[in-house]
Amino acid sequence: MKFNEIATVSGKPGLYKVLKPTRGGVILESLDAKKSKLVVGTNQRVSILGEISMYTMTEEGASPLEEIMKSIDREFKGDLGLDADAEAEELRSFLKHVLPDYDESKVYPSDIKKLISWYKIIKTEAPEVFEIQEESKDSEAE
Repeated sequence: MKFNEIATVSGKPGLYKVLKPTRGGVILESLDAKKSKLVVGTNQRVSILGEISMYTMTEEGASPLEEIMKSIDREFKGDLGLDADAEAEELRSFLKHVLPDYDESKVYPSDIKKLISWYKIIKTEAPEVFEIQEESKDSEAE
């Protein structure tokens, strides 16, 4: 599985694996123990994780979520030392450590909570996402 195969649905908790498109939307499968399927129509907002980014103060203006999650995985190896229910200052401190140049005026604690909860879901239910990415980098370097 890759980041471009994982989605989030506005108004619904958790992450979903994109199974296949339909005439009026897309079929998703939850990334949890239940593996329940969900058909999402065109009237619901679906965001692919590979297309999400966080605001930064750099020239580009944003950093892809995929790069941020890879950085978290390299740094913490699954043990973040905090959860999504942490205080706002702890959350900001965590993100500052991982992404030092993030835009504090545009990235809210709720965004950091999503980042942490999504990372934990992916690390638990689809850890191969991080492994595949590392293997592809190794083969490109050769």
